[in-house]
Amino acid sequence: MHRLATRPLWKTYIVRRLCTASGVGYQNESHFTQTEDAAHDHTGPKKILYNNHIPITKFQRTALAIGSAFAALHDPRRHVMVADLGETTGHFALERLRSSMNTDPSARQILRERPRINSSIINLDQLRNFPAESFGKAYVEFLDSNGITPDSRMPVRFVDDEELAYIMTRYREIHDFIHTLLGLSISVPNEIVVKWFEMIQTGLPMCMLGSFFGPMKLSFGDNFILTRYYIPWALKAARKAKPLMNVYFEKLFDQSIDSLRQELNIVIPPIVPFEGKYIFEE
Repeated sequence: MHRLATRPLWKTYIVRRLCTASGVGYQNESHFTQTEDAAHDHTGPKKILYNNHIPITKFQRTALAIGSAFAALHDPRRHVMVADLGETTGHFALERLRSSMNTDPSARQILRERPRINSSIINLDQLRNFPAESFGKAYVEFLDSNGITPDSRMPVRFVDDEELAYIMTRYREIHDFIHTLLGLSISVPNEIVVKWFEMIQTGLPMCMLGSFFGPMKLSFGDNFILTRYYIPWALKAARKAKPLMNVYFEKLFDQSIDSLRQELNIVIPPIVPFEGKYIFEE
């Protein structure tokens, strides 16, 4: 069973103060639909480079990074804070990803065309009629079985480079493809395993944070399973696999998922069930 507790007031106070100091305000999930207004209200010296972009100063970026890191560590389910942390700390990793993508023909096509992954572009009903062994069928079954859609990703706001902002968007939008290829659900322990895999593949600081501090929310038994079986697998599998940021997944829906795994050097993880016991403070 989950152990629930009241969130200490001092933690809420610190997060509020840090985010307020950044000049972008204390943010929670309710601001998801307020992003565009915030961007248009910004009056700083930097220009807006893309939809939802909010230019911020170095001081604001630092304060927001600290505040969002604190909030994300306190509760990894706060997706807004996790997203803000990724954007405020990921510049150098995104630069490395861009360099890698520019060396690959398929990835260069992705950067030119900038495809998006959402239900208005990808016909999920069509994928449901794909052959059982296809990647597209496996992907839509992953979405359906976990009760999620490809439309839930936060828009990028704090990356001050249009192309890097798209790369961050691409990273977020292929996340469910990675789950599908690895055969992992969206449970808390499995999300941590995926973060270990993504950490090696992308080098993004937010993945490192989730990898190292996410297990603090797990039970002793799940931590044992994670460190004994899944982390060693993730480290080895991520290094062996081809860079998944370079893969134009949308063109591969009709391919057999087994042949796609083989083509990308994906090794599926061991089947060791987690206890499913983890601790969150509410």
